[in-house]
Amino acid sequence: MKAEDLAASGRLLGTVLAVQANFYQVQLDLDIENLRFSPPSPSILLCTRRSRLKKIGQQVMVGDRVIIEEPDWSGGRGAIAEVIPRQSQLDRPAIANVNQILLVFAVADPPLEPYQLSRFLVKAESTGLDVVLCLNKCDLISAEEQAAIKQRLSGWGYQPLFISTYKSINIDFIYWKLKDKITVFAGASGVGKSSLINTLIPGVNLRVNEVSGKLAKGRHTTRHVELFELPSGGLLADTPGFNQPDLDCNPEDLAYYFPEAREKLVNGNCRFSNCLHRDEPDCVVSGDWERYEHYLVFLEEAIFRQTQLHQQADPESTLKLKTKGKGKSGYEPKLETKKYRQKSRRTQLQELQNLYQDSDDD
Repeated sequence: MKAEDLAASGRLLGTVLAVQANFYQVQLDLDIENLRFSPPSPSILLCTRRSRLKKIGQQVMVGDRVIIEEPDWSGGRGAIAEVIPRQSQLDRPAIANVNQILLVFAVADPPLEPYQLSRFLVKAESTGLDVVLCLNKCDLISAEEQAAIKQRLSGWGYQPLFISTYKSINIDFIYWKLKDKITVFAGASGVGKSSLINTLIPGVNLRVNEVSGKLAKGRHTTRHVELFELPSGGLLADTPGFNQPDLDCNPEDLAYYFPEAREKLVNGNCRFSNCLHRDEPDCVVSGDWERYEHYLVFLEEAIFRQTQLHQQADPESTLKLKTKGKGKSGYEPKLETKKYRQKSRRTQLQELQNLYQDSDDD
């Protein structure tokens, strides 16, 4: 489907930048010669979705490539007639056609927490997208500390990019990594994601909050998903900040989300095909690698979640899972509850009349 052919028929291609209730902010592809209509400036339309798409259950997401028809240039409006098949899709956040994830963490203020970083990395790896690890506030640590962090994360299978939005360190390199791609920014709150976006896109003016002094954690500043255009080309999505992403993967797949464990599995096979890499004999994964303890904790969480989903899907089950403490769970019998329906006023009146009648008979 060529953009020139669409333009000749009065339709255009575009990318959904934001979703607001039942309206969609769409950036148009206007690199077409000899347009027979005058586009607005900037080339963004506020669009609705055709009722036909709603009837067939076609959802329109941020990042979708869409076909616009009947553009109203004077009013800046249009209608989404078709959604181009997606190349990729994320559910949380809901965004389509993402090429990579830029995971942003800080090396100081708040301090870098290996367990939290590991959790975010596993979540990012589970999407199947390329992961770029970016460490902000490098101006707050010494060169020796930076070298130690780099060596440690290299053992994890990552080559981190050290930046500083305050000192404008390595910002040009980030432009190069994001060029002509749709990138999702992710990371814990307070690590400087909004400040970095404000640096990359002057004038966007995302709200920035200081780090909480009491907890040494950042406050949440982003409330919804939106794509922003980079001056050098490409789109980036800021996502709502959160402290602990959910690990909603299958226990059997978890090891593949650790690059260092994935390498072990590529170079060798475990004795059992359903090995969970805990205490099984002849396992190629279990052993002396730094994040193995993280893997075991995440594995228990993944198993707990999978068991919980199975219990919820089985209405005849007489047991339910109950959390008994951090990382601990157990089963207990379900309590059968009876549903009581309140008597109607008419029934209550009839019972009173019968009671009075019985008293008169006596």
